[in-house]
Amino acid sequence: MAVLGIVAEFNPFHNGHLHLLQQSRLSGNFSATVCVMSGSFMQRGEPALCNKWARAKMAL
Repeated sequence: MAVLGIVAEFNPFHNGHLHLLQQSRLSGNFSATVCVMSGSFMQRGEPALCNKWARAKMAL
């Protein structure tokens, strides 16, 4: 079983992120995709533009 793992912030989610997800899924024979996103604050300590639930919904 091959699982595709993506670590992202999606702050905000845009067409480049969509392209990344689509091309990543096509790059191999993956049975599942797991995307780990940041919470309310970004890697640099800045607050996110949208809450984590809204960003997750955009990514789905």
